Amino acid sequence: MFPESFLTLDRIVPQSGAGSKKRILEEIGALLASAAPGLTSEQVFDKLLERERLGSTGLGQGIALPHARIEGVENACGALIRLQSGVDFDALDNHKVDIVFGLMVPQQATEEHLQLLAKLATLFSNEKFCSRLRETENGEGILDLINQYEGLAQSA
Repeated sequence: MFPESFLTLDRIVPQSGAGSKKRILEEIGALLASAAPGLTSEQVFDKLLERERLGSTGLGQGIALPHARIEGVENACGALIRLQSGVDFDALDNHKVDIVFGLMVPQQATEEHLQLLAKLATLFSNEKFCSRLRETENGEGILDLINQYEGLAQSA
């Protein structure tokens, strides 16, 4: 199961007009920073960009999963942006990305970080889930869908 308050409605943007990888990372950084008092969107953006320079977090099939471990963060949290049109994200399959899920975890949370990444990668590799996510019109529906699929994964 995802941690409590891992993804909240205020960290979901169902129709972002971001048109570049940099702008997407800035937007995700601002959303994630809103969950951690004392952090700025620039600090989170810098960490996401630092991680991205190691290799693209574009998973393929239109999904990107930028992530970072950050000093001063107390709880893991996520943010989701669905783009109005696909953006080049240097994904492994060279497809444009239209769904971006950002992940931020405490600096010392190495194991939790890996577990959350694995859970998210599994969730976003589900074609039916991604298809429904692309069709869902608002943030409430997106949050409900994620909670529904995450619950199904737990009971399996």
